[in-house]
Amino acid sequence: MAEPFYLTTAIHYPNGKPHIGHAYETIAADVTARFQRLRGREVRFQTGTDEHGLKMAQKARDLGITPRELADEMSGHFKALFDILNISYDRFFRTSEEAHHLASQALWQAMKDNGDLYLDRYEGWYSVRDEAYYDESELTDGDDGEKLSPQGTPVEWTVEESWFFRLSAYQDRLLAHYCENPDFIRPDGRRNEVVRFVEGGLRDLSVSRTTLDWGVRVPDSESHVMYVWVDALTNYLTGLGYPEKTEDFSKFWPADVHLIGKDIVRFHAVYWPAFLMSAGIELPEQIFGHGFLLNRGQKESKSLGNVTDPVQLAERYGVDVLRYFLLREFTFGQDGSYSAEAIVNRANSELANSFGNLAQRVMSFIAKNCDGVVAATEPPQEADEIVLCKVRKACVEELPAAFEKLAFTAGLEAWMQAVFACNAYVDEQAPWALRKTDPERMKRVLATLCSCIHDLAVAVSPVIPTASAQILDSLCIPADERDFGSLAEDLTAAAIRVNNPKPVFPRLELAEEAT
Repeated sequence: MAEPFYLTTAIHYPNGKPHIGHAYETIAADVTARFQRLRGREVRFQTGTDEHGLKMAQKARDLGITPRELADEMSGHFKALFDILNISYDRFFRTSEEAHHLASQALWQAMKDNGDLYLDRYEGWYSVRDEAYYDESELTDGDDGEKLSPQGTPVEWTVEESWFFRLSAYQDRLLAHYCENPDFIRPDGRRNEVVRFVEGGLRDLSVSRTTLDWGVRVPDSESHVMYVWVDALTNYLTGLGYPEKTEDFSKFWPADVHLIGKDIVRFHAVYWPAFLMSAGIELPEQIFGHGFLLNRGQKESKSLGNVTDPVQLAERYGVDVLRYFLLREFTFGQDGSYSAEAIVNRANSELANSFGNLAQRVMSFIAKNCDGVVAATEPPQEADEIVLCKVRKACVEELPAAFEKLAFTAGLEAWMQAVFACNAYVDEQAPWALRKTDPERMKRVLATLCSCIHDLAVAVSPVIPTASAQILDSLCIPADERDFGSLAEDLTAAAIRVNNPKPVFPRLELAEEAT
């Protein structure tokens, strides 16, 4: 039996409505979850919202509402977006849940019992926007002379009593883990950054605040609230029932992948494994830090007026089109730039003109000229075997191998080359001409194409689940023949039925305001 697979996104900070970056990360995670399910693995896919911290408290105060009211409203926006984007999460997690407070306190107690927590006084720089502490050496001067974090966010000098975590005690153990597990942090650029940071020396980490009350209370220290990142990172355990040794925890922990943005790699690849080591809990298998999405090469910001609403993108171009574009257009792990023109061009050239047109013209031809049924009555020729081999190689070998590494662009490129090969095969074999000159040969060609379309639709279904399902429905493929195991089957061995084929990718037009 295939091993279980546990995948998480970062839990998203809901001090505002979700943006395109939240959509990007969660779509990538969903594609991975769907892909692993089709490979026969029992998948646990968790996402959600990180609702505590000073930033949430300040935003709620500015709006004249409570932090809980803000969290409830904004968490609802995230959940609604993920439902629109067809995200197949198994657990939508909120850190305001009571069970999470208990789990965070259990992790805290385990670290304290190990001698890694102590009470002292914190004096240093803190970024409210990042919810992060920074050393003086990491700061830069802004145009107006104010201090800025490495992320370009304002920092403020903070002085307060605080609990500290002995992060410095874990420097050597972390470096050893990175060395012994080279795939623990990916891609390589992220790994190199983390290794350099840790090699530069680790200072003990302030892990509590006394200046706010919106968060998880520190056990036996009621005036303190846990540093939001202690609480936030614990969600990956809470979602499996920690601190209880539940069936889910035993089955799915350690996580296979924490999929996160590159700006929070330090929290996940330095703080999180140190916390787990302290608590005696096994470390996750991999931290993958993806890049940022840029709007026409620029980082989105309200001041530039270029913030994109992912709901509007999905409504304008279609959910499957958006999902496909975001994973096809640029290498996952690196920054990428998008535009309306790029979305429209990619959708039209590859989905509408290539894959969609292939499926529609083949199935429509069968519906109109073969009474919706085709069966191969003669042996395959060399051309048939060549195209089947190309499709099988792409769908059974190349795409899965790439998706296992989260190399979505490479996998979809292999898939698209197989689509091109099928379109070339259609043009070369010309079934419309064979209908008059050699009907039996026509049947073999059409059956071959249906087998190819089945494989292509199944292989790409994690990316475009709705369109793939519509194509497989038209091919009358049973639900239990739509996983990766079915790609080894030869559909040409039996009669193939086609039912009510309809175009799944209408051509898109560029809106005037986007030109």
